[in-house]
Amino acid sequence: MRSYYDELDTWSYFELDNESWALRHVDLQGPTLQPVTATALSEVLGIGDQRDQTAMADYEHKYGILGEGSLDGWQDTQSATEITAAEFERIWASARKALAPDGG
Repeated sequence: MRSYYDELDTWSYFELDNESWALRHVDLQGPTLQPVTATALSEVLGIGDQRDQTAMADYEHKYGILGEGSLDGWQDTQSATEITAAEFERIWASARKALAPDGG
């Protein structure tokens, strides 16, 4: 799903689970669609399980912060539209490459 936030000039893209919780989240900002967020719940949970605050801070500095809370009802908002899995994967891969060009 994707949604546009006019006040932030940001396109947000989400891969959602069956209960509309974000599994992965990408934000592209401004007229150049600069990636500013590309987070994955599995990565956040993995770091959280280690209880390593430094690693979490490093992750958030590099990839941004995963949106929290259910996005249930997104279908009823005017700014949100469904996108294909292939489109999300393309955006995800591009954002991750831009935010971590070293692959890490």
